[in-house]
Amino acid sequence: MKKKINSMKKITAIILSGVMLLASSCTKQLDINNNPNAATSATPELILPQALNYTAGMLNSFNTYGAQVGGYAANAGGYGGFGTNFTYNFASSDYSGLFTSSYDLLEDYQSIINQSQGVPTYNYYNAMAKIMKALHFQLLVDTYNDVPYSQALKGASVLSPKYDAAADIYKDLAVQLDSAITLINAGASVTAIKTPSSTQDGLFGGNLTKWKQFANTLKLRIIVRANGKTTFANSTFSADGFLTTDAMINPGYTRDNGKQNPKWNTWGWSYTGAAGNKAWMPSTFARAFYDGIKITDNGRGKAVYYQFPITSTNQLGQETNSTVTIASSPEGTFWFPSTSRTGSSAGNSTGALKGPNAGMPLLTAAESYFIQAEAALKGIITGTPATLYNNGIVASFKYLYALPDGSYGTTLTNPTADAATYLTDNATNRLVNYSLATTTAQQLEAIITQKWVALNFVNSEQSWNDYRRTGYPALISTPGATATQTFASKYSESTRPDHLPTRILYPPSEGAYNSSNVPKGISPFTSLIFWAQ
Repeated sequence: MKKKINSMKKITAIILSGVMLLASSCTKQLDINNNPNAATSATPELILPQALNYTAGMLNSFNTYGAQVGGYAANAGGYGGFGTNFTYNFASSDYSGLFTSSYDLLEDYQSIINQSQGVPTYNYYNAMAKIMKALHFQLLVDTYNDVPYSQALKGASVLSPKYDAAADIYKDLAVQLDSAITLINAGASVTAIKTPSSTQDGLFGGNLTKWKQFANTLKLRIIVRANGKTTFANSTFSADGFLTTDAMINPGYTRDNGKQNPKWNTWGWSYTGAAGNKAWMPSTFARAFYDGIKITDNGRGKAVYYQFPITSTNQLGQETNSTVTIASSPEGTFWFPSTSRTGSSAGNSTGALKGPNAGMPLLTAAESYFIQAEAALKGIITGTPATLYNNGIVASFKYLYALPDGSYGTTLTNPTADAATYLTDNATNRLVNYSLATTTAQQLEAIITQKWVALNFVNSEQSWNDYRRTGYPALISTPGATATQTFASKYSESTRPDHLPTRILYPPSEGAYNSSNVPKGISPFTSLIFWAQ
């Protein structure tokens, strides 16, 4: 593992810097180090806001990866160069920025931890950095399986860190999250403790209870995902509970140059009004969960997709359907539902993009509730799965209906009522009506399917993880399967029954700089993440 070297930028100039990150490449707007092996004198107060801002950019990259590989998106007509996105026979360079830029960012959180360790007045900063470090390492494990962990982020003292077993990393992440909550609780008795302000904490604005709820929810996601694959020293949670509101990063995004929400900057429009990525469009498989083929969901369909229910779609690999040729279209992204298609004024809408000033979702309330529903179903926590499941559906409507400022507009104005209508419209569908799911397998399928709908272009990588772990949403992969039955590419080279890959490969930098430790013989078709099936 070799951390890239960028020139020093002024910290005071970057807190609101925009980060445009594509899945294959992540360019950091600030490195706190000229030399990655020698820390600068930047304080935790200065590092935390820029690190959270860069986390938003990384989440954009992971969302892009999850949408492209995990079934939400397909190639649009009139574009070429999709290469391994069609075949899944990934090269080490594909999506390589997910690995290299994650470690680059982790250096920042580690710097906060190093400076604040054992300094009680910095308890809150230390705890927040530990929680964010756990988040990013879970993303890495879920993408690559074994990764450098115990010897990583140690600068010049360990230039070729060993790879730790993925399950062992998961277990330690749970320990670190417990430690972070303990630090926050201990901070209440520390004289003159430094509490991050709303400008320094672009995630929760200094709300320590929400930080603890986030830590609990992240720990629960780790335990649920690893259920049956490993055991944890402590599977209990603090009395603070789990997230019931959306965890959103927003350091003050605006339409100004370099200050837009990174997802909007990639998929919407640039600050000058130039259209973002138009080479991808909704998959036919995904739209079937809205247009009545699998599920009827007129409310969220209109909130997410442009021109729903006639939104153009495609199956990955299909290049001959003229109805999906949009290369010359000035209309921009299909994941922006508004009729305002002028990039210099578009924004303030519903759905997954919303606008340049919208916050970047880190972990939504909907995802939190669905994680809790699965955990209750499996006896990991107490609670009623059906209630938590229905709460997740309502929370999804609330998130997708909300405008960038959290208010509701003049069209989709009542998410709670529309969530009730959704349940009524699908009263005989066991993928919606939880009471019709009579077996544990059917109940799990309902939970994961509803989470898949809720995370469409929101945190797509989490749905891709869930599919590889559970096999839901269910696919039909027999020869002749239609585009509503599978999201697998028509040109897939995968030997698996579902014709999908199992993972991406380690980046070229690991082969060049850490070749003695990087796992060998990794295949995108046979090598599994430890929790996968």
